[in-house]
Amino acid sequence: MSLKNFHIVFVSVSTLLCVFLALWSFLFSFESSHMITAVGIVGAIGAVVMPVYGVCFYRKAARIHI
Repeated sequence: MSLKNFHIVFVSVSTLLCVFLALWSFLFSFESSHMITAVGIVGAIGAVVMPVYGVCFYRKAARIHI
């Protein structure tokens, strides 16, 4: 597995983890605290930012032929 492919897989798994954290925090958590809300917010931000980063990395890697 090349470094580019590993990076794409790692970004995909990280995105899924962020989605899981956001869903757990806002929908499935039994208690409500400021820390759980903060984890949900960070997860939601990560779920948006990680795919954008993945697309930017893929375009750059294709341009420089990694």
